[in-house]
Amino acid sequence: MESSYLLIFSILLGCLATTVPVFLALFFTGLAGLVWVVGIDAQIVVEVLYRSMDKFSLIVVLFFILCGNIMTTGSIVQKLIRTANVLVGFLPGGLAMAGVLACGFFGAISGSTVATVVAIGGFMIPALIEHEYDERFSVGIMATAPILGVIIPPSIAMILYAMVTNDSLEALFLTGFIPGILIMIAMSLYAYFVCKRQGIKTIPRPTPREALSVLRESVWALFLPVLIFGGIYSGLFTANEAAVVACFYAFFVEIFIHRDMKVRDVKKVVVSSAVTSATLLVIVAGASVFGEYLTFEQIPNQIANTVVDNISSPWVFLLAVNILLLVIGMFMDIISATLILTPIFLPLLSQFGIDTLHFGLLMTLNLGIGYCTPPLGVSLYISGTVADKGLLYVSRAVLPFLAIQITILLLLTFWPDLVLLLPRLFYG
Repeated sequence: MESSYLLIFSILLGCLATTVPVFLALFFTGLAGLVWVVGIDAQIVVEVLYRSMDKFSLIVVLFFILCGNIMTTGSIVQKLIRTANVLVGFLPGGLAMAGVLACGFFGAISGSTVATVVAIGGFMIPALIEHEYDERFSVGIMATAPILGVIIPPSIAMILYAMVTNDSLEALFLTGFIPGILIMIAMSLYAYFVCKRQGIKTIPRPTPREALSVLRESVWALFLPVLIFGGIYSGLFTANEAAVVACFYAFFVEIFIHRDMKVRDVKKVVVSSAVTSATLLVIVAGASVFGEYLTFEQIPNQIANTVVDNISSPWVFLLAVNILLLVIGMFMDIISATLILTPIFLPLLSQFGIDTLHFGLLMTLNLGIGYCTPPLGVSLYISGTVADKGLLYVSRAVLPFLAIQITILLLLTFWPDLVLLLPRLFYG
């Protein structure tokens, strides 16, 4: 039996190490395990594929992807950046701090690190360099700050985690606010002291009239996260309904108020979002087939028993998991890793008395950091393309910011009450 496990996982790792798409690697490995090892009828795989798509919770992912594309096409992103610049741009390192704050604003709407690094990083890196900020510093901060896209709700990774664990999505979203704010503060303080020491020129402090003018222009953009979270936590609508409301609101604002998006652009935005959503859904389907194989073979329970027999402390377990997830994040995207690893870790959490909401935040943060780590960190490649720099240069540039994020990760690992403060406050 162990030889069959080894064969299946060798096939999976071999596929992932080559150019085989992730969803195909997961699907064919799971299919091979179910049909050849377990010996079940191949028709069951069809049922698994159908069940994996027949989940109401996936609607929220699709609509938040659409909402992020609407904002990128229109002018909401630019207005969020201008607002952030008015709030902190006059401080030493203010433009860099504005970039971090803008990532937080955008992350509170889009739910995606990739969308955040494209939308905010693509604009801010040239702007920072133009204002005589150190090039390596500029690339580093704008390659790592977009992690806020998966930490600050809504987060696509959290949605998928809640889908697997059956946790309350609204409660899981609440775990991301405090960590997101901590990352924003820590990175902003670092930017402040580094830029003050380097003597970077600051922009003049805006007059109250100028600040009020920018805020007035941005009020529709700033109201979007208020609408999403206010509606969810007031009980006006669910997270799924919030995603739909956000899309209609963004369409209305961009077409009829800002008028920076034309009706003819709607088709392009919808098609682009459909392609992105389809990419996500086929990964979900492939992971579900592989997950079914794991369930049939009771591999998660076997791993749980082995770990419990060798590790007695929940803190040692969490530290080991952090290291494992940081390494996995270097090679695998957050969506695939969440869908594959969550069913494996889930039985272990009850054994060690670890709250699933706390672990969901830690998993999301760990794998989010993977976006900024070589060799396959997507943020590194996007930022490098914007700045016309190679992978080695960008990898060095992100090191101090990764150190900040990993420090916060350790703080959140060993202080679960901080992560669970808001869920307990709202849901008891």
